[in-house]
Order: sequence, then structure tokens, then C-alpha cells
Amino acid sequence: MKNMKSMMVPMLILMILVVASLVFVSQGISMHQQVSVEETKFHALQQDYFIMSKVEREAAVTGSQLNQKLVQIQNYPSELLRLKLVGVGKILTGIFVSLLTIVFLLFMMPIRLAKLMKENKS
Repeated sequence: MKNMKSMMVPMLILMILVVASLVFVSQGISMHQQVSVEETKFHALQQDYFIMSKVEREAAVTGSQLNQKLVQIQNYPSELLRLKLVGVGKILTGIFVSLLTIVFLLFMMPIRLAKLMKENKS
């Protein structure tokens, strides 16, 4: 019973690390899946805007629907870049936390083995 209580804290830390790594990886993957959807919307928006002649686009009144489309087109690349880079960052953070979990296990294993050997000697 005493042995079980002494292992609760390391097991709790291990569980938190595993859950955190899975959360980061799943968030990163969902961001990358969202990129393809947003790129499709971006290309459709570009096609709707650039199908008009240049004279029509330049003659659009400030604040018109056409100018709002142009603003959306100009903002899309930064949003796509954010989705890609933050998605990759979250995936790499999840991998790092997974590796941290492995290091934690490798660090705890000799300590646990020493306790078991000490109990068997007694």
C-alpha cells in the first residue's frame, strides 16, 4: 500500500504529460486540416474578384462589396500562414512533450528498480 502511494505522484505527472502531448498534436492536426478548407475558400474568393475587369475593380467605391472582397483576399495569406505555422508548432510541441515523457520514464526507471532491489534485500 505504501509502495502504491509513493508511485501516485510520478504516475500523475506521466498521465498529465501524455494527455498534454495528445492535446497539442490533435490541435496541430486540426489546424492543418483547416488549411485545405480555407485555401479552397481563398481561391474561390480570388476567382470571384479577378473575374471582373480591372476597370470595374478600380472604379469600385470605398467601402463597397468589391473592396471588402479585396480586403478579405489581402488578409487570407496571413491567416493561412498562421494556421500552417502554429499547426506545425503545436505538433512539434506535442512531440517534444512525448519525448519529455520518455525521458521522465527513463529517469524514474532506475529509481524504481533501486527501490525494488532494496525491498527484496530486506
